[in-house]
Amino acid sequence: MLDWSQCSAVERRDDVVSGAWVFMGTRIPVKALFENLEDGASIDDFVEWFPGVSREQVAQVLAHMERSLSAA
Repeated sequence: MLDWSQCSAVERRDDVVSGAWVFMGTRIPVKALFENLEDGASIDDFVEWFPGVSREQVAQVLAHMERSLSAA
């Protein structure tokens, strides 16, 4: 499992989406990014469909995932 606590683009609070990791300042789960990408959406699509999530946040999440996988 990835350690999202080291990614500044996300946060987790017990009172937001049942404690799921979400994009900072939103209620949009990080999981939604990966589900949409798996279904063929582009990053531009995701940012358009989920107002409040910036392209920079998406880039930080993807970079964090890449670093985490490289370190494994």
